[in-house]
Amino acid sequence: MTTSALKASILALGFAFLAYAQAGGAQSPQPSKVGIIHMVGTIFGTKDGQKALADLDAKYAPRSKELEKKESEVAALRDQFQKGSNTMSEEAKTKLTRDIDQRIRVYNRDREDAQTEYNQDLEKIRQELGGRIYQVIDKYARDNGYAVILDVSPQDQPVVYRSDSVDITSDIVALYDKNAPSGARPGATPAVPAAKPAGSTSGIPKPIPSGKPAAPPAKRQP
Repeated sequence: MTTSALKASILALGFAFLAYAQAGGAQSPQPSKVGIIHMVGTIFGTKDGQKALADLDAKYAPRSKELEKKESEVAALRDQFQKGSNTMSEEAKTKLTRDIDQRIRVYNRDREDAQTEYNQDLEKIRQELGGRIYQVIDKYARDNGYAVILDVSPQDQPVVYRSDSVDITSDIVALYDKNAPSGARPGATPAVPAAKPAGSTSGIPKPIPSGKPAAPPAKRQP
C-alpha cells in the first residue's frame, strides 16, 4: 500500500469513528432534568396507601372513641366543679379535684400510648410502600432523563421555591397504581396533594385525639 493510500485509509477510519461517537452520543444523552415529588403524598395517594391508611384508622377507631369518652368525662367533672364550687364542702371539692386529676393522668397516658403505637404502624406503612415506590421513581427517572428528583414533603427540606411543572407526584402515583398488585383497592381516586408552599406538611390524618384536658381546677382558699 502506498503512503498516500495509507493516509487516506487512516483518515477514513477517523471520520468513521467520529460519526460513530456522535451517533452514540445522540442515542444516550446525559440526564439533565430536575423534578420534585411529595413522597408522603405519593405513598398515601396510591390505592395501596389509601387502603392501608383506612385499615389503620379502623384499627384505632375504638381507642379513639374511648379517649373521646374519657375526655368528655373530664369535661363534665370540671363543669360540675365550677357549678357547685360555691355550695360544695371543702371535703367534696378536694375529692372531686383529686378525681379529675387522676382521670387526666390516665387520659394523657392512654392517649400518648395510642399515638405512639399509631405512629409506629404508620411508619411501617411508609417504609413498606416507600420501598416499592422508589423502584417506580428510579425507572421513571431513567426513562425520562431526570438527573435529580427532590422530595419536598419534609418540613426541613431546603427547597424555597418550586414550579408545578416539575412535580412528578401524580405521574408516580399513576404508574404505581397501574402496576400495583391485584390486592389494591379498586376504583379509589388518588388523593394527590395540591402544590403547597415549601415547608408545609402533608396533613396525613391521625385518629388519636390531639388535645389534652385542661389541668384540674385549683382549690380555692377559704
